[in-house]
Amino acid sequence: MKTTMREAIRATLAEEMRRDGRVFILGEDVGVYGGTLQVTAGLFDEFGPERVIDTPLSEVAITGAAIGAAMMGLRPVLEIMFADFIPLALDQILNNAAKMCYGYDGDMSVPMVLRAPFGGGMRSGMHHCQNLEAIFAHIPGIYVVMPTTPADAKGLLLAAIRDPNPVIYLEHKMLYGVRGDVTEGDAVIPFGKAAVRREGRDVTIVACGALVNKSLIAAGELAKAGIEAEVIDLRSIRPLDEDAIITSVRKTSRLVIAHEACRTGGIAGEIAAVVSAGAIDALDAPVARVTAPDAPVPFSPTLEDAFLPRPEQIVAEVKALFGKRFA
Repeated sequence: MKTTMREAIRATLAEEMRRDGRVFILGEDVGVYGGTLQVTAGLFDEFGPERVIDTPLSEVAITGAAIGAAMMGLRPVLEIMFADFIPLALDQILNNAAKMCYGYDGDMSVPMVLRAPFGGGMRSGMHHCQNLEAIFAHIPGIYVVMPTTPADAKGLLLAAIRDPNPVIYLEHKMLYGVRGDVTEGDAVIPFGKAAVRREGRDVTIVACGALVNKSLIAAGELAKAGIEAEVIDLRSIRPLDEDAIITSVRKTSRLVIAHEACRTGGIAGEIAAVVSAGAIDALDAPVARVTAPDAPVPFSPTLEDAFLPRPEQIVAEVKALFGKRFA
């Protein structure tokens, strides 16, 4: 059945709430209004104010309430209006949610899911368009996932809600309208399993978020020049599927990493280190990165378009790995 990513997330939330009475939703405007980007629309009508809870405008309060509820055996799914606001609750996430299981030697867990839209393209400016996944992935004790298709949105959300650990579930705003097939039933996708979106023999492109589709566009252009690119969708930022990355690089001997986050400290650096340790002998060229620059996201449409990584940049980086042959 084809559906949008927004609809897949909404349907999965409803399915899990019907299946498990411990699952509930909380966040700013998630109830009557249906969420800022309408992901939770209609859930309030079915489940009522006891399980779809409109909260005050306080990320600290929302996150703290979710952590407490999870510690008492419930399965909260909290929505932070934009991922840019998650740092307001970073103390709760870093020092409570992520460390509870470790601190109690496994006797206590925090099975909560923190959902948040992220990423550029909507002309929302520097406070609503950031890509902060590398910051969250640095915290031991939490998972960080980024679905890029409706099927993955469902499968990863099922895994997130049922997992005993806290999960940050990031939804790129520009992917909400993407349509695709979604399998009915318990199509759980485990964390740490990347997806090969396109087979190739000449170069590996590892991407996440909105850069997956841009990488596929780039791969189509590269094919016209005789370069067959393999495109890997990470899906999970923590844990990383290191085996899938290394296996692909050993096949292609070249690697380009693409993400929308700023370059310095981005997940591309971690992936490059993984490949350096596990497949450096297979590389025929240096690892290349296609990222946003180290700058705030501009509000101007012209500047934002220039800021966001583009398929032609990926094409150029790949061709550069082959030297004069494609210069």
